[in-house]
Amino acid sequence: MAFKTPLFELHQALSGRMVDFAGWQMPIQYQSIVEEHLAVRTRVGAFDISHMGRIRLYGPEAQAHLARLVTCPVASMTAGQVKYGLVLNEQGGTQDDVLVYHLGDHWALVVNASNRIKIWSLLLSSLPETGVRLVDETLETAMVAIQGPQAIALCSAIANLDFSTMANYSAQTMTYLGSEILVSRTGYTGEDGMEWSVPFHLANALAKDLKAHEIPWCGLGCRDTLRLEAGMPLYGHELDEGIDPIQAGLGFAIRKPAEGFFGVEGLAHRMMNQTRRVRRGLLLVGKRIARQGDKVYQGGLEIGVVTSGTFGPSVGASLAMAMIDPSYVQSMEPMEIDVRGKREKATVTPLPFYKRIKG
Repeated sequence: MAFKTPLFELHQALSGRMVDFAGWQMPIQYQSIVEEHLAVRTRVGAFDISHMGRIRLYGPEAQAHLARLVTCPVASMTAGQVKYGLVLNEQGGTQDDVLVYHLGDHWALVVNASNRIKIWSLLLSSLPETGVRLVDETLETAMVAIQGPQAIALCSAIANLDFSTMANYSAQTMTYLGSEILVSRTGYTGEDGMEWSVPFHLANALAKDLKAHEIPWCGLGCRDTLRLEAGMPLYGHELDEGIDPIQAGLGFAIRKPAEGFFGVEGLAHRMMNQTRRVRRGLLLVGKRIARQGDKVYQGGLEIGVVTSGTFGPSVGASLAMAMIDPSYVQSMEPMEIDVRGKREKATVTPLPFYKRIKG
C-alpha cells in the first residue's frame, strides 16, 4: 500500500489528481500544469515534497561517516551550509543525488523517495560501532517547497522573520507554532524559494498559512517542467546506476578523488573511457514532445537517447535532455529525434534552457 503524506486529504479536497509516485500517493496537478508552472515563474507556488527521504545523523563521528558516502566536500562545510552531492556505487555510477545539511551539532540528508531505503541501508551497512546515531524522520514530518519570485517575501511574512539575507543553499532551525522546524533556501524549480520541514502535526497548519497568503498548490507535473527548463537532472532519467556524475555534467559536486569517498576508484576507471555519452540539451524545431527512451540520430546514425522531454511553457518550445555520443555534442549539423515513429529535427543547445533574472 502506498504511503500518504500528512497533506493527502488536503490534496483530495483541492481535487488534486493523485498518482503513485515512488510508493507515495502524490498530486500530479490540480488545475493546468501550464498554469501552475507559470504561477511559480511569475509569482509563487507550493509543492508537497513530503515523499522525499529525510535522514538525520548525530554524534561525533557523523561528519566522517557522511564524508565516506557522499561526493561533496563535507569536511569544509560550515554550520548552516547546504551542499548538493551524489552517492556512487562501486563502479562509479550514481545511486542517488542528495542534499547535505550541516546543522551545527548534527547533519541531515534529503534523498530521493525512490532511493530512501537504499541510502538508509548504505548508511547502516558502514555504521561504526559507536559515534553515530541515525534517524529516519520521513514518516514523522512533512516537507513543503515554496518557490517563485515572491517566495522569500511570503515565507518571511509567514515566519515573521526576514529571510531576504539568508544565503542560497543555507539552512536554519526556527520556532514555528511552538515547535522547532528546519527551513532552507533551496529548491528544484530554477526559481528562488525555500523548503520547510515541519513535524507531522503542523503540516495542515502550514497549509492554512499558505492559503492565508494566497500561495497556490502545484503538483509534481509542473515541478518536472520547471526543473527540466532549469536543466536540473532527475534521478531515473539523467542519473542512474549506469550514469556517472561526470557524464551528467555534475563534476562541480565531486571533491578531490584523493580525499576518498565510496565509488571513487570506479569513477576514476569510468573516466578513462572517453566514449561514454554525456548529458546535453536539445531544442526541438516542432511542437511534438520527445519522451524518455526516444532515440537521437544524425546522418542516419543513432548517436544518443532522450532522458527527459517536455514543452517548456516559459521557453515556448519543446525541450529535451539526452545522453549524446561525445563526438557529436559540438556538431552544428541538425539532429533528429524519433518521436513515436516520426523524426523531429532538433539542435544541441546550452543548459539551462531557462535562467531566472536575479533581482
